[in-house]
Amino acid sequence: MNTGTRAGSLALLLLWWVPAAADAAPNSLEFFYEHVRTFSARFEQVVFDERLNRIEESSGHVWIMRPSRFRWDYEPPLEQRIVSDGERLWVYDVELEQITVRDLDRALGRAPAILLAGRGDLEADYEIEDRGLLGRVHWVSLLPRDRDGNFSEIQLGFEDDRLRLLQLADQLGRTTRLTFSDNAVNPELNLALFDFVPPPGVDVIDDSE
Repeated sequence: MNTGTRAGSLALLLLWWVPAAADAAPNSLEFFYEHVRTFSARFEQVVFDERLNRIEESSGHVWIMRPSRFRWDYEPPLEQRIVSDGERLWVYDVELEQITVRDLDRALGRAPAILLAGRGDLEADYEIEDRGLLGRVHWVSLLPRDRDGNFSEIQLGFEDDRLRLLQLADQLGRTTRLTFSDNAVNPELNLALFDFVPPPGVDVIDDSE
C-alpha cells in the first residue's frame, strides 16, 4: 500500500521495558498470525513526525477475513475506505471523490498490511524479537530483512493474545500508532463487507491490469 496515503505508517514510542515471561509475545504473534481467521475492531490512529509531534489523527473500524480480505473505514474528517476483495485493492478518498484500484499483490508487496491479512512468511521476511512487557501488554518487534523497504521496524502489542497496538516506523522517521478496542477474534463476517461498488459519479483510476 502506498505509504503516502492517509493510512500512514507506525513505530514504537515506549520509553522503558519490563522483562516478560519467555516467548510470551512471540507466542501471541504466532497465535494471531496462524489461528485468527477473522478479526474486527475499532481503531484510533496517530501519526507523528520525526520530532514526535502529532501531525495527523484519525479513527474508524477494521474488519479482516483471511486470507487477503480486509476493510478499513476511516471516519470524518479524514473519511476514507480501504477495501481488499482478495484480488484487488480499492482506496476511496471520500473528500476527493476519487477511487484508486490496484492489483492486490502488486499493491501490498511486503507492506505491513500483509501481516494483518495473513499473507507472507514471518520468519523469512522479518527478524522477530521479544521486547517484553509494558503494563499488561506484551510487545514483539519485527525487523524487515529487506532493508530497502519503506519501514524500518514494526511492533505489535498483545494483551491476552489479543492485538491491542500496532506501531510502525518508516525510513523517514515518521511514526504511526494504531490502538485497537472492542476487539472480536474469529467473529462471523459477511463476505459482502469486502465487496466494493464505486458510488455513482466518483472518478475511478484503475491500475489493476
